[in-house]
Amino acid sequence: MLIYSMGVSADGFITDRDGGIDWGGPDEEQFAFHIEEIRGLGGCLFGRRLYETMLVWETDPSIRDSEATDEFADLWSAIPKVVFSRTLDRVEGNARLAEGSLAEEAARMAGATDKDVEIGGADLASSAIEQGVIDEFQMFRYPVILGGGTPFLPPVEHRIALKLVETRTFGGRVVFERYRRIQDA
Repeated sequence: MLIYSMGVSADGFITDRDGGIDWGGPDEEQFAFHIEEIRGLGGCLFGRRLYETMLVWETDPSIRDSEATDEFADLWSAIPKVVFSRTLDRVEGNARLAEGSLAEEAARMAGATDKDVEIGGADLASSAIEQGVIDEFQMFRYPVILGGGTPFLPPVEHRIALKLVETRTFGGRVVFERYRRIQDA
């Protein structure tokens, strides 16, 4: 299953107007939830910006400051990642640059694991949404209105039917929403 999962503002943005994400950090309860989520991942497809944001978990030992961050970093480092970039000529950590199209890389990643694959980054996810290859949408909706920034979802030409399969409210008032795409009959 290909999953698109991001933190979003109440009005649907994953970054503010300046590209910032400082409004959306997880509390302890939500961080523990993220640890359990990544246990179920067999791979990740990333755009350059999200790859660079998450790279610290593989390369910066100072981020390991508790049992939870150690566990997250260990799990995260073990997950194979494919990075889509027009500007990078190399990547670090457990990653490689994409060699094929999004559809080809998604199929290759899915074929290499019996676990879910996550896609991240607004531009890359927009392409995947346009191609109809995302199976599940997961939002961690933060109680803040940004009024602009990078939208979680792009404009679409055709309606995409979804089924709400899970919700959860964390102590920090973040609401997790999990939607599965209803496949065309």
